[in-house]
Amino acid sequence: MDYIATIGLETHIQLNTKTKAFCSCKADSWNEPPNSNICPVCTGQPGALPSTNAEMVHKAVLLCHAVHAEINAVSFFDRKIYLYADMPGGYQVTQNGQPIGVGGYLDVEMEDGRVNRVRIDNLHMEEDAGKTRNDNGIRLIDLNRSGVPLVEMVTKPDLHTADEAAAYLIRLRRLVRWIGVSEGNMEKAQLRCDANVSVAPVGSDTSGRKCEIKNINSIDAVRRAITSEIERQIGELKAGRAVDQWTIEWDNDAKELRKMRSKENAVDYRFFREPNLMPVVLSPEQIRDWREELPEMPWARKQRFITDYGLPAYDAGILTAERDLSDYFEETFRFYGEDPKKVSNWMMNELVRLINDSGIAASALKIRPKHLAKIIQMIDGERVTPAVGKELINLVQESGKPPSLIAEERNLIMVSDETAIREICEKIISASPKETAAYRAGKETLLGWFTGQVMRETKGKADAKLAGKILKQMLE
Repeated sequence: MDYIATIGLETHIQLNTKTKAFCSCKADSWNEPPNSNICPVCTGQPGALPSTNAEMVHKAVLLCHAVHAEINAVSFFDRKIYLYADMPGGYQVTQNGQPIGVGGYLDVEMEDGRVNRVRIDNLHMEEDAGKTRNDNGIRLIDLNRSGVPLVEMVTKPDLHTADEAAAYLIRLRRLVRWIGVSEGNMEKAQLRCDANVSVAPVGSDTSGRKCEIKNINSIDAVRRAITSEIERQIGELKAGRAVDQWTIEWDNDAKELRKMRSKENAVDYRFFREPNLMPVVLSPEQIRDWREELPEMPWARKQRFITDYGLPAYDAGILTAERDLSDYFEETFRFYGEDPKKVSNWMMNELVRLINDSGIAASALKIRPKHLAKIIQMIDGERVTPAVGKELINLVQESGKPPSLIAEERNLIMVSDETAIREICEKIISASPKETAAYRAGKETLLGWFTGQVMRETKGKADAKLAGKILKQMLE
């Protein structure tokens, strides 16, 4: 018998606000000592009164717009009751009855070229819990993360494989970074995923009983955890056993699933309206104005790079992977003004390498688009060689000085004087009798080797075309 999985994802997106959801503590305390970034509100002290972070609402609405959700002009906060050690108040402030956004979708392009539309059930704002760690049998609680603002985005059960779920998360991570609402770093728990998985025979009128997988904190873990759960449920069904509805934890170290508890239903949480927070009320003008803040979406920009600039799809995909990288390309092209493919080549071969090596975003580099454009122009004008151009990228990044000034200070301007190059060629040929004899015996590919020796002698400054021409004359 063949089986089909049905998967729905609940993604928790940490919003990159300055402060927490309902207090003035810092929202980002990833490297802070445990329990150093807390106050009476985010530790659930009796009598402490919360206040809604307006920046959280702003970023939540931007995300709703980006996924085509309908935004509720009036939304409420609720208390979700559960007694975990990392939830100090004994409840979580979330949105249940009337969340900030409902509906919407995210189109996910798969590797085989098909587009998988994943429908959104709702988006709701909530606070994060603290963090639990076991140390030699002692349970330690760090509440720095308690109260950090999240948007939980719940999909419809439109996914059917682990690869589809992973592709959805990659698309979502790219989106939240692009519109500037979250860093989306799964390793820092800024994007976390719970997966509801059920399995049923193909052609069945009903879905199977779903189990929820918690604590999935990487794309690779999503693939592994969902695949493991699908295989486990199929094994249960093939053995004639019913699948019990459980909440399951993914152990990333052991790469295995572990049962945590029977899965809760909404009634178990005993939701009720949060009495200490006012409703979130948005005017039509506010909703409209925030929609207009959205940038061009990455997939739309990728298509525009292909259509308007004539870039190959591969180049366009690399350059639109991050918003500031695509902005950098467009600004460089505006300064350069000629061949967009040439700008793309320099960015993908040299600038992306620099970004990867340094860990610095394109927008934070000292070498600005005007500098890169100037370097390409200097190569076009034969003021410097391509090898020197690569060197200039690193030198500008180190100092922030204009490339033309660095080239003058370090004597990197191309050597185009025929007499000077001829003298160097004579020196190389005289010092290479074996290679000279081999060339004259018919091994003409050695011309490239001779040219390389000239470039080495001049530290990359010689006009390579002129050097090759002179070498050929002298060798023949």
